[in-house]
Order: sequence, then structure tokens, then C-alpha cells
Amino acid sequence: MNKNDNNCACTNNSSVYVYCELEGKQIEEVSFELLTKGRKLANELGVKLEAVVAGNGIKGEVEAQILPYGVDVLHVFDAPCLSPYTTRPHTAVLVKLFERELPQICLMGATSIGRDLGPRVSSTLTSGLTADCTALEIGDYEDKKNKKNYENLLYQIRPAFGGNIVATIINPDNRPQMATVRSGVMKAEVLDPAYKGKVIYEEVDQFVAPEDKMVEVLHRQVEKAKNNLKGVSIVVAGGYGVGSKENFDLLRKLAEELHGEVGASRAAVDAGFANHEEQIGQTGVTVRPKVYIACGISGAIQHVAGMKESGILISINSDPNAPINDIADYVITGSVEEVVPKMIQYYKQHSK
Repeated sequence: MNKNDNNCACTNNSSVYVYCELEGKQIEEVSFELLTKGRKLANELGVKLEAVVAGNGIKGEVEAQILPYGVDVLHVFDAPCLSPYTTRPHTAVLVKLFERELPQICLMGATSIGRDLGPRVSSTLTSGLTADCTALEIGDYEDKKNKKNYENLLYQIRPAFGGNIVATIINPDNRPQMATVRSGVMKAEVLDPAYKGKVIYEEVDQFVAPEDKMVEVLHRQVEKAKNNLKGVSIVVAGGYGVGSKENFDLLRKLAEELHGEVGASRAAVDAGFANHEEQIGQTGVTVRPKVYIACGISGAIQHVAGMKESGILISINSDPNAPINDIADYVITGSVEEVVPKMIQYYKQHSK
């Protein structure tokens, strides 16, 4: 296929593709989230959901992980050169596969791998890519200037200008429409544990040339994450209203008593009260805890976007008119210095 052929709109029966990341032989959580969203997009478009996974020694290991999410076709690439991840072999796999299959949409995680791989694939295919999306929708577009109407485009939604606005980006003509999506913003849901999809074991040598194998990983060190914000049941989050880094220590003590994790708003991180990896919101991580305790958080839309699907929201704020109080299940009016020590004392006395 000539590269320039990619500049025309694909046929409506083109599939939705999800690139599945691996850690060893385990599919990463963000990929399950994207498979769930991909299934919904494919249903809306009336097309197949297809998945791509590339690694070493993964035959018989990944199929049962991926297919239950409603995957109609799974492309498995299994070869020593594909693990651990290096740029050129994985790029070659996706570029040549997409040149053959002409997908309509391709989704990847907004991870270190996705941020490396996505731009290389999209630029090689002269396609488009929207990074760090927080939402995906299907919609139409009317180009009044050129008097053209487009149907069933992928609306790629992401924060822009430092999270102050939400931008909706479209790619009317080039294919595939590519997006990387942040981990945690979409919920992973198994469609059917017994879902029967087709598995294709691709011939890797037909995709990866010898010059693509020039980089060899001699040593790889993986460190455990410093927190578990995405998986914990209770999050104690602080905003600029906490007042200081020392007051954030109170939140850490409360989180320790509750066996939870500490999060922060962007304002608190910018002020130096908390670490960047603790930031929750459009420009941070997205969380879905059973209980979210918001301390000194005003409730800006950028922060709420990252925790709005929490089970129970408790707001501790000295301002009774703080916007976050409008969406809170329980509101405690008072400063962090007044309220949090009492909560710590209470839980120490009543915890088993």
C-alpha cells in the first residue's frame, strides 16, 4: 500500500484496534480499560473489536486475558525480539499490520510505552494522534468551509491549556484515528468470560526486519510504584486549603489509620505540599475509591474530573460554600487542623 493511500477515509467496516501492553506475560490494566471502551465504540460503529499483543513466550498466556473483553480478533506476535519492549520492532509490527488491515481507530495507553509507540506509528502512517485523552465518543462533524459532512468520527477529548479547558479533537480524513488514553479514566469490565474470538498468530519475521532488531536490552529494572491510588479503597486528598506540607502530614496519618492512600489537587502539588505522583485530576491520575475524603479542596472541575466516580465523598472545608460541597455526600465545616486530628483519634480508639 502506498503511504499516501492512508490520507483517505477508510471504509465504514474498518475495525477498532487496541494495542495491549504487557508486563512479562500479564496484560496491563490500562489495556483492559481500553478493550472495554473499544468494545463500546465498535458496537456503536457496527464493526469488530480487534486487539494486538506483542511479546515473547506469550502464546497460550494472553488469549484468556484478552478475549473475554469482547475481542473479535486477536493478533498475537510472539518472538524474542519483542520482549522487553523496544521501539523499532513494535513500531514495525503495528505499521505493517495497519497497512494490511486499514483500521478505523487505534487506542493505546498513555503510558511510557504508548507515548513512545503512538507518535512513531501515526507519523509513519501520516495519520493523526491525540495524546492523554480522558474521554472518547463517536460523533459527526460538518465542515462548513469545505461543505463536507463527516459521520461516525472519533471525538478525542482531553484537557488543554494546563487543564483550564477541555478540547475535543477530530481527525476527519486520515486513518487510523489514534489516541492514547490515561490509565484509570475508563472502567475495565469483562463482557463474557467465554467470549469466542478468533486468534491469529502472526509470522513476526514478515513484519520485523533485521535492522529493527539492532537494539538489545541488557538489563531492566522495575520498581514498585510509590503509591496505589488507583487500586486503594480509601483516598485522603488535600488541596491548597490544607495550607502547608506539614498539614499534609496529618492527612498521611489519617490515611495510614484508614489503610488508604494520600492524593492531592494540582494546586497543592504546585505549592509544594505534595508530590507530583499524588496528583489527582485531569492533569494527574483518575481514581475510583469507595471513600474519598477531600480536605481543603475547592472543587475545581479539573480535580473533580479525576475523582467524580468515587463511591462516598466526604468534604472537609473551612468554606461552607466551596463548590465541592455541592457534590459531597457529607460535609464537615472546619479547618484541616481542627478536624483531621479528631478523626485520627477517633479511628485509633475504634479500630480493631
